[in-house]
Amino acid sequence: MKKTPFYDIHSQLGAKISNFGGYQMPIQYSGVKQEHMTVRQKLGVFDVSHMGEFWVEGPNAFDLLQFICSNDISKLIPGKAQYNYLPNEHGGVVDDLIVFQIHTEKYLLVVNASNIEKDWNHIIKQNQKFGAKLENASEKIALLAIQGPKAITAMQSICNTQLDHLSHYSHITNTFAGVKNILIATTGYTGAGGIEIYFDVTEAKKVWNAVIKAGKEFGILPAGLAARDTLRLEMGYCLYGYEIDEQTSPINAGLGWITKPHTGFLSAKLHNKSIEKGITEKLIGFQIDERGIPRSGYLLYDTNQNPIGRVTSGTQSPSLKRGIGLGYVKTDFSNPGQKLYVQIREKFVSGTVVKLPFLK
Repeated sequence: MKKTPFYDIHSQLGAKISNFGGYQMPIQYSGVKQEHMTVRQKLGVFDVSHMGEFWVEGPNAFDLLQFICSNDISKLIPGKAQYNYLPNEHGGVVDDLIVFQIHTEKYLLVVNASNIEKDWNHIIKQNQKFGAKLENASEKIALLAIQGPKAITAMQSICNTQLDHLSHYSHITNTFAGVKNILIATTGYTGAGGIEIYFDVTEAKKVWNAVIKAGKEFGILPAGLAARDTLRLEMGYCLYGYEIDEQTSPINAGLGWITKPHTGFLSAKLHNKSIEKGITEKLIGFQIDERGIPRSGYLLYDTNQNPIGRVTSGTQSPSLKRGIGLGYVKTDFSNPGQKLYVQIREKFVSGTVVKLPFLK
């Protein structure tokens, strides 16, 4: 089992540690609800060094990425990032990822931990006809997500660039916490604002200590993956292996906004056909109207208790203090306001389809 460069720190802090994506990762420290609300109201720091990072460089880098990515890479400029997925050959999703353009012939791809090897092999295979320079730097790069409404203000004291000048999904490489060449990005998976920082694993302890010190007066807390999941769920963000996978249509999953068939990406014709034909099922958000917590795999029913879909992710929302979930239903039952039932054990619990995100 792999460990991130922060593993000893997590252990010393008494974190509950478990396997995630092949890594020993902190699931929670002080408690999911406290960590979640601290990120929503102040700031928290997540170790997400289990994520994978690939460098793609050279004169053919753009052509490769335009072929393997769903979004239009030509819209990127140096200093900007873009959300994408890697389409497979059958109309499904290899993985979702973020693409950073460092300069015109250099890009950084950030992929999910559980898919690092699969994604790497997929990109190598597709690169045979392009010949871009590739490097899997996943073992060399540490990644911290400093998230929350106070994150930018708190981290300004240890950063050499004006953080509040960075727009959403932007990045800059600068000195941070006294360490040179740290990539600072206004990206994240919480919907709470903040930054993510990428740096050499050898600087892990120094950067962590500086982040905690700078955030202390603002109420910073280390946060685990459980809070990261409840935070992303409140925003309606897809999680690979739950809302999207190799068999899922990204159009059904609501990812049509990052699906640009005109670029000619891998299996673009299949995806274009899905767009033109329309969909028979759709990913929706729903809230529970009584007591109950929906969980992945629970079935969804109409008001006559006929099956209409399934739950992909669910939780008790710390912010809303009620059960919320994501799931796929037949398209006819996907409009906001639609009443439905979730089968929780032997009971049918009432719910309502709502417009995402849950937290406005």
